Amino acid sequence: MKIQSITDAAFSVYGRRLEDYHLEDLLEKMKSTPLPMDDVVYVSSLELLENTQAGKELAARGFGGLPIQIGYCNGNNRRLNAVEYHRSSEIDIAADDLILLLGRQQDVEEGNWYDTSKIEAFLLPAGTAVELYATTLHYAPCSASDKGFRCVIVLPEGTNTELDFVPGKTGEDQLLTAKNKWLIAHPEAGITGASCGLKGKNITV
Repeated sequence: MKIQSITDAAFSVYGRRLEDYHLEDLLEKMKSTPLPMDDVVYVSSLELLENTQAGKELAARGFGGLPIQIGYCNGNNRRLNAVEYHRSSEIDIAADDLILLLGRQQDVEEGNWYDTSKIEAFLLPAGTAVELYATTLHYAPCSASDKGFRCVIVLPEGTNTELDFVPGKTGEDQLLTAKNKWLIAHPEAGITGASCGLKGKNITV
């Protein structure tokens, strides 16, 4: 699969690079977060990361003063497995080089089907921050090397936490698996309770 740069024009459909943010203390704290080499771990909110100057800047500049959560997605991954989207932008900050597999919500077909051949891959270099738009399909990053990856994930507070209501069983409602998280899985991923609407190859990089 072709790995594109976030400076390529193709990336502008999915998001934008965030310039002139001061992320040094946040990236330093990320060094102490776990990096499993045989799995991927996601933590939605971690005070260690949130109680930084970068955290305050991300809340003010990235989300206009809204309450946010700062967590991480770390590990070793080579496959797409699923796509998700939110009703809000997500900020991703690479602590290590990593690859983002991205698609467009507009390409989700009636019946919640999505053709994985439309996925595009982009290298996010270490130290780089990007905003992924609300309509961008994404999931766990992929490894750019055999050393795995660490990625900061910034979202509105409460995103990806457990639902406190029962969602509907039809239409888009059946994709809601957590607060502010709509998920479409690939059958090969074996994600319990997920709607398996990804058709085509389970993209591997």
